[in-house]
Amino acid sequence: MTLLTEDEITAALGRVPGWERTGNAIARTVTLGDFRDAMLYVGAVAHLAQAANHHPDIAIAWNKVTLTLSTHSAGGLTGADFSLASQISALP
Repeated sequence: MTLLTEDEITAALGRVPGWERTGNAIARTVTLGDFRDAMLYVGAVAHLAQAANHHPDIAIAWNKVTLTLSTHSAGGLTGADFSLASQISALP
């Protein structure tokens, strides 16, 4: 995987609302109704991630889920991160 340039990262962030850059990664925190809703959301994310063979770091705090995407093998952000972010953003 090829790392994205700064300009490419800026443009890609404009296409995935709610995601923010955090160093060599992008992250999003979603607040859901309760713990059960958070776990169902994580299950949906896991399904997308497994299909894409690209897995986010996931932190769960009761009804809040924080997802962090980075292509560790490439050492930063690639198109795979933004592709999965876009799919995750489309979840209800």
